[in-house]
Amino acid sequence: MQILVTGLGRFGSSLARTLAETGHEVIVLDTSEQAVQMATNVVDQAVVGDATNEAVLREVGATDVDLAVVAMAEVEASVLITTHLKNLKVPRVFAKASSEVHRLILERVGADRVVFPERDMALRLAQSVSTPGMLDYLELLPHLGITEIDGTPFAGQSLANLNLAARYDVNVLVIKRGNELIVTPGLSERVVEGDMLIVVGRDSRIAELQTAAG
Repeated sequence: MQILVTGLGRFGSSLARTLAETGHEVIVLDTSEQAVQMATNVVDQAVVGDATNEAVLREVGATDVDLAVVAMAEVEASVLITTHLKNLKVPRVFAKASSEVHRLILERVGADRVVFPERDMALRLAQSVSTPGMLDYLELLPHLGITEIDGTPFAGQSLANLNLAARYDVNVLVIKRGNELIVTPGLSERVVEGDMLIVVGRDSRIAELQTAAG
């Protein structure tokens, strides 16, 4: 499958890497030269460019892809990119939302699927409170998912010390600490007892992390 990923933040970069490692042909597009350079050896094509420009999307081959993922959370940019992709007749467009209003707008402009991790995981958690450890698994794409795991076994350690990206190729998107959500936590953030870690990665690597978490 040929997939275009626009936006190389933490979520987009991890998504692109995972898709490439599972055999998909991946094109990435971002305005950051540094982010694109880091992706060059991972994906099939890495391009510096503004995805909000429809001409740029055409130039990178958006009209030929099977799926496009709008991975940035900025409302205006993601809505505009989604609109362009639908105008270019991309068969499927997935987009990440940062709020309920954002989701509604994305759906209105034609997004085929809106990924809203915090809301989706809350719903899944409510349905699976009886499952210890890995509370649930939300599939985003084949072999890729967002998972909520118990962070208590890692209590006292910083994300830098845990180094989950290097050890498991898994990234922490959110830490749920009681009623608080720490979105895209920094590497200096320490896990405390009772934390829930919302992570994204390949299902096989998430399974390894689940085993390590006990």
